[in-house]
Amino acid sequence: MYMDMAHSGCRGMIKKILVCNRGEIARRIIRACREMKIYSISIYSDVDRASPHVTEADEAVFIGRSDPKESYLNMERIVEIAKERGVDAIHPGYGFLSENPQFAKRCEDEGLIFIGPPSSVIRDLGDKVYARTLMKKNGIPIVPGTTEASEDVESLIKIAEELQFPILIKAAAGGGGRGMRIVERRDELPFAIREAKEEAKKAFGDGRLYLERFLKRPRHIEFQILRDQFGNSIHLFERECSIQRRYQKLVEESPSPFLDHQLREEMAKTALRVADISGYVNAGTVEFLVDSEKNYYFLEVNTRVQVEHPVTELLTGVDIIKSQLEIASGIPLRYGQKDIIPKGHAIECRIYAEDPERGFAPSPGKILLYEEPSGPGVRVDSGVRQGMEIPLEYDPILSRLIVWAEDRKSACIRMIQALKEYVI
Repeated sequence: MYMDMAHSGCRGMIKKILVCNRGEIARRIIRACREMKIYSISIYSDVDRASPHVTEADEAVFIGRSDPKESYLNMERIVEIAKERGVDAIHPGYGFLSENPQFAKRCEDEGLIFIGPPSSVIRDLGDKVYARTLMKKNGIPIVPGTTEASEDVESLIKIAEELQFPILIKAAAGGGGRGMRIVERRDELPFAIREAKEEAKKAFGDGRLYLERFLKRPRHIEFQILRDQFGNSIHLFERECSIQRRYQKLVEESPSPFLDHQLREEMAKTALRVADISGYVNAGTVEFLVDSEKNYYFLEVNTRVQVEHPVTELLTGVDIIKSQLEIASGIPLRYGQKDIIPKGHAIECRIYAEDPERGFAPSPGKILLYEEPSGPGVRVDSGVRQGMEIPLEYDPILSRLIVWAEDRKSACIRMIQALKEYVI
């Protein structure tokens, strides 16, 4: 045990939680609450009335129409429901308001526990340029590029000329590939910068951009961290997320087949340093890019639970959602680093409602048949059931399919078989 909970001075476990999300992540949080005897309240929009997360929570509250701004992004109404129902805490899941510092601050101001890091940490790490600058000052390797953001096209062109092409344009306030452009030649810069700026403004309300050297075919490797309110921190090893489409992860696995023992240890220590430098609290993910020569660079910190967290859970046996709830309750970490011993190999595939014949566009509609795979080492975290309508208004992810086996080859075989058995 990392610390004696009985003598820690913690305030006691959260009793009632509002889950301000939907789909499989809402169900995942509700399941953890049920196991910990925490009363859960879900919210739902008009198109989610028949969703499993509505019936599985202890209580469900209608929040508004399907437009996210009137439902899962409606900060005022969410806080109002939380206060009306007398909850202790709000769990944002991922997406929607999970990395919104204004929402986290509003929760803090209202005396509600936001299950995640402090609003100031979300704000600082959400500003990608600030985070890069902070890490560089503290000796953390970053991808060569700018440490200042700008909306001025001419200034960005001038900065770009000092870098080595190809260059990656990125949104200072962004993520998920929005506001991002690869530029191979100088004459492409003006148009690419203007296009990225407009996209960033629409997506994040902030058109500031920064520039990085574009790394060709890098490995995308992230480390799961847990840090409590007493400054104790551990890592739960890495996940490799290099298989992506449009900068969105599709397949995640652990351990990474690319890392050797020495590099893994070095990157893990760096991830914990990042947590200390930023004053992080709760579960987070420190993301790195690794080039072909095994040089690694800090990319960003995801200040929320990740879609791919089950990969780590199967590998280490640590329940990340329960750990989030305990940390938010002021309970010290249950584990020390020596207690975390990864076993076997885990792989996750994201299952989407998309049409490959239309460029993988979202494919809303009714689920006529739904059969999940099962068997040893197979886990499905799903947000749907047979007969449900899949709405167009939200991310088209339906579920996560995760497998575990004793080694990578066996895990791949198990995943292929599970995918064949999955009927939607």
